[in-house]
Amino acid sequence: MDQAAKTLPENAQSGSNPLLDFTDLPRFEEIRPEHIGPALDQLLAAAQQAVEQVASPETEATWEAVVETLENATEPLGRAWGVVGHLSSVADTPALRQAHAENLPRMTEFWSSLGQNLALYEKYKALAASPEFDGLPSARKQLLENELRGFRLGGAELPEDRKPRFAEIQEQQAQLGKAFSDHVLDATNGYALIVEDEARLAGLPADTIEAAREAAQKDGKPGWKFTLHFPSYFPVLQYADDRALRQTLYEANVTRASELGPQHGSGQPDWDNTQNMREQLALRGEEARMLGYRNFGELSLVPKMAKSPEEVVGFLEELAARARPYAEQDWQELRQFAASELGLTELAPWDIAYASEKLRQQRYAFSEHEVKQYFPEHKVLQGLFDVAQKLFSVRIEADQAQTWHPDVRFYRVTNLKGELQAQFYIDLYAREGKRGGAWMDDARGRRLHADGRVQTPVAYLTCNFSAPVGDRPALFTHDEVITLFHEFGHGLHHMLTQVGELGVSGINGVEWDAVELPSQFMENFCWEYEVLAGMTAHIDSGEPLPRPLFERMLAAKNFQNGMMTLRQIVFSAFDMHLHTDFDPAGDTSVLELSRQINDRIHVVPQYPLSRWPNTFSHIFAGGYAAGYYSYKWAEVLSADVYAAFEEAAQLSGSVLDAETGARYHREILSVGGSRPAMDSFVAFRGRPPQIDALLRHGGMAA
Repeated sequence: MDQAAKTLPENAQSGSNPLLDFTDLPRFEEIRPEHIGPALDQLLAAAQQAVEQVASPETEATWEAVVETLENATEPLGRAWGVVGHLSSVADTPALRQAHAENLPRMTEFWSSLGQNLALYEKYKALAASPEFDGLPSARKQLLENELRGFRLGGAELPEDRKPRFAEIQEQQAQLGKAFSDHVLDATNGYALIVEDEARLAGLPADTIEAAREAAQKDGKPGWKFTLHFPSYFPVLQYADDRALRQTLYEANVTRASELGPQHGSGQPDWDNTQNMREQLALRGEEARMLGYRNFGELSLVPKMAKSPEEVVGFLEELAARARPYAEQDWQELRQFAASELGLTELAPWDIAYASEKLRQQRYAFSEHEVKQYFPEHKVLQGLFDVAQKLFSVRIEADQAQTWHPDVRFYRVTNLKGELQAQFYIDLYAREGKRGGAWMDDARGRRLHADGRVQTPVAYLTCNFSAPVGDRPALFTHDEVITLFHEFGHGLHHMLTQVGELGVSGINGVEWDAVELPSQFMENFCWEYEVLAGMTAHIDSGEPLPRPLFERMLAAKNFQNGMMTLRQIVFSAFDMHLHTDFDPAGDTSVLELSRQINDRIHVVPQYPLSRWPNTFSHIFAGGYAAGYYSYKWAEVLSADVYAAFEEAAQLSGSVLDAETGARYHREILSVGGSRPAMDSFVAFRGRPPQIDALLRHGGMAA
């Protein structure tokens, strides 16, 4: 029996409710919405009992009596609720959504009350001040420091009469965040375009056409069905010669979850997120001020590497200044090409991806569709696993587990002795009921129990790629391969940790603006021929990616990177200004702020109909509020880390240098959040980070 389950009532271990079984992996095939409420009844009761026990004046402030007792009771609760949240993201149904919504308030209330519990806070402070603290391992010391900070940010030091309002703010934010996410998912699922005239499909790749035909047949309709799920929508923008078709799908996509969406004012459920955003921003501002900060941006940065919103804005402004000349050149070239070669004298937003793909093909003599034929799913996965196996001395093999969908697969990670290190689920394809994007989440963290047993970590890896069509395997674009490597980098950070304290093992406790380092680091291997040669096989001939084609891809690597960099900086600056100097009750709307920032930073105008903030789930439903800059911040770190592998390759002849990989594993992956990210970076690199490698990799070095 898992140590974490020992605090549960005896009947909770009977196995009748799969959400209460913590002996091994989640029993996904057996979990039903009706299990959620009863499971949480027992888990919350056990957790509350543990809180009262630890907070009692009779309880001594020791690691075992305080930290372990509380963790033993709250970890099962977190794991069970994590399964519910995961299913809500990948297998949404009306019944599951209702059960999630019914239980979200009490889960939020429990965690809020935990953070505000002054008696608990005093126990943690007493432990930190006790003689025992000096003898604790560094990971436990770091965890304690994080917990003390968490109590302060959780409102433990607030006057008692202010705590109910603080808890109310947390509950309202949780509900608004879930509603925002639901609106985006519903608006995405709620749109479909049936094309009955085959002539309108000119220019589209054959596999996109076939997938659209299958989708229409599944609905019992003639013609071809296109949706706003990325694998269906984006090829139209990129390849369709029919300009009106591109415009229709583009406008449908950028008006999702807004007042311009087809559901707005129709009497159907309204998915407009405009008011939701204002309400979230007002609540975040109020929370920050209650805790003594000027704005939410300041509050958000307390546990991050960046010290102030001003530092973040300065970083973004410097990067924008470096990128802008390249972006201006990109934009000028694209407009001239579109006018002279495509007859598009006015380059509309729905023309940009189309014209860019035509320019790329002319300049570099290849198309993304051509490259895609070399990346069948099975070769890509094996190539990805080979990189991890060579660098980190592990083995990755297929494993067995219950899953939430037939397409999901499960793997185990062992060391070279065959000892289990971790396991992971991988869910690759887009489908209805699954939110868009790609992410890694943890099903279970690594933990060393008091009796010496190790709880091995388990990860979820989720993407939204095109599913197989007909009897052929799924084919991935090179961008999708990069995305897969990115999420697997997060997974390795979670799975290869050697820390035994749950709160700082793997990605836990890692500063948010450093958490993208391992993911972005892995992307670099997608640009190494020695890696691609082993993970490609043409779908018809079986031949690996030809070296000349790779060289053209490499030449095109930084194609329009200036424009893409400014686009990311617009998102990041919008997010930070939204949470520092924007008044949600003022005259300027969220949309107007996005336009102001785009006009100031970007070279590409923002389309008047665009409502992209309304689907910006990262900051309104995904934990990146006042933290979206971390993608660019961590890119500096990851590029500099990868430069160490490039330097090693000059001596060993391979970027898959096992010695450098072992050092990276030891100093960054294995230590997780048990020490500050900057300390881990310096331990690996021997110096603080430098921006040079990022600019060089991005083709923007002077």
